[in-house]
Amino acid sequence: MAPASEIDLFAPFERDVILEVRTSKMKAMPGLKIESGIDKGLRSGRIPVSFVGLDADEHDLVFHGGPDKAIHGYCCSHYPEWQKEFPEAATRFDRGGFGENFVTERMNERNVCIGDIMSVGDDGVLLQVSLPRQPCFKLNHRFQLKNFAPNTYRTSRTGWYYRVLHEGTVQAGDEIRLVERKWPKWSIERVQEYLHRTLDDAAMNEELAAIADMGDESRKAFEKRVEKLKAKQKRAAGADEEKEKWRDYKIVEKTVQTPRISSFVLEATNPDPEEGQVQLGSHARLKLPNGLLRSYSIVSGTPNRFELGIALEEPSRGSSAYFHNTAKEGDIIQVGRVTADVKPAGAASNHVFVVGGIGITAFLSMLEVYKQIHWETTLHFALRDAAADMPFRSRVDALAVDGDSSVAVRVYDGAKGQRMDIPAIFDGLAWNSHVYVCGPARMMDEARREAKKRGLGGDEIHFEAFGADTTGDPFEVEVRSVHQKGKEDKTVLLKVGAEETLLEVLRKHFGDEGVASSCEVGNCGTCRVALRSGRVEHRGTSLMEEEKGEAMLSCVSRGIGRIAIEI
Repeated sequence: MAPASEIDLFAPFERDVILEVRTSKMKAMPGLKIESGIDKGLRSGRIPVSFVGLDADEHDLVFHGGPDKAIHGYCCSHYPEWQKEFPEAATRFDRGGFGENFVTERMNERNVCIGDIMSVGDDGVLLQVSLPRQPCFKLNHRFQLKNFAPNTYRTSRTGWYYRVLHEGTVQAGDEIRLVERKWPKWSIERVQEYLHRTLDDAAMNEELAAIADMGDESRKAFEKRVEKLKAKQKRAAGADEEKEKWRDYKIVEKTVQTPRISSFVLEATNPDPEEGQVQLGSHARLKLPNGLLRSYSIVSGTPNRFELGIALEEPSRGSSAYFHNTAKEGDIIQVGRVTADVKPAGAASNHVFVVGGIGITAFLSMLEVYKQIHWETTLHFALRDAAADMPFRSRVDALAVDGDSSVAVRVYDGAKGQRMDIPAIFDGLAWNSHVYVCGPARMMDEARREAKKRGLGGDEIHFEAFGADTTGDPFEVEVRSVHQKGKEDKTVLLKVGAEETLLEVLRKHFGDEGVASSCEVGNCGTCRVALRSGRVEHRGTSLMEEEKGEAMLSCVSRGIGRIAIEI
């Protein structure tokens, strides 16, 4: 075996040798309850190969295994480079570290192409390269390096998967020979260029979507991207600026969940067959018959039919009172944008949800998906009275059943004197945790203080507010409107009253299209406007500290004295 420094990873590939064959049973990862097949041990002798992989090799079938991912190959010549780049984890970068089945030294992402057909040994095994490996959080945990996984595709050192075309047996020392190259333009590295780094090249996306030998995981990603780019081009050709479209929905179900909380199922009167799926953590913007605009979290459903959970506020600003006291099945409500504020933290090893009452609606669909894909998850759920005040009880109860150890649910019952200890929760956070918080203002404030004490950044914690205090001292705002359709740029001076928001004043003057908005409680950043001068009392959670000198959230933040903005 040649030293790694002497191996030319750009040299054309025709044959290589399997240095090691590795397999594993599913077992818990160190420090986690979830199981994985990444810790693969050495195998000796001849090992049977079937259409689903090597004998006695187990996978978490949510993301790994199956015909397109039967066998994982990795170039061991990458390990010395990883050791140099991450010396603090050098001892962990060794053969088998990436969970590979075949260890080779010359085949790599630059000389292996999608669709390559390989013969292995002399027992008839025939393989085909199907996919680049898509890194996940398990690599971060494996090497104990936060956010390590993206480095693998940035440097094209991910490895690749094979599908099995002909069964047989293999062993260490077998030769791998290139039999046929069907797609010579598309090395693993070049596929990764357009899969991860250059995302909006329409021609390349179309070409990649047409590669029949590419596994479903990547090919479908390119197909979806082609559809999105075409839809974007169609919208751009039809209008200079995209306005919010309001559609009629009928209330088809109204269900009392608790004395304070009801759920509502809304169904589009004219369903759009081209609508996709609702993203995790989405909320819908509603225009009520009484003229109010409000956003509510979607707890399940599709863009054409979805369910909301709404608590009666004390006191109500008008919307929750409408839903609880006036709305009935058969009523029509207009729905605008469906957007998502929170993104699943795919790089995290642990996911910790800190929730109070109706706050569960912001994360319930996300928790259910995390359970399905075996992400290690803990829900801390505080309620006034667990017996009487838990909405969507059957779905919450189902999170921690069926013998699934990846999800832990801890309920704090106020009626029994139980209180959620937020400092203790933050003290007990495991390595590489991501925290999601939604609940009453006092809970949110305490969580913010604890997160700040521990130096948690925006990539480690997400706050989802349901309400916001938007009142304050009156202020003046000089507004420069740029490129209004059919109008010249102009500057106006507006006054924002103590009970008004800047967003409301901008809407009165410029119309609904003047400033886009969605959640209207400071979560999403849709209503962000450019700040040109003046002091601002910043509220909401969607602006990073370094952004607050040049932007503000018009739905919740307030100017001090006079400010100048641009829209």
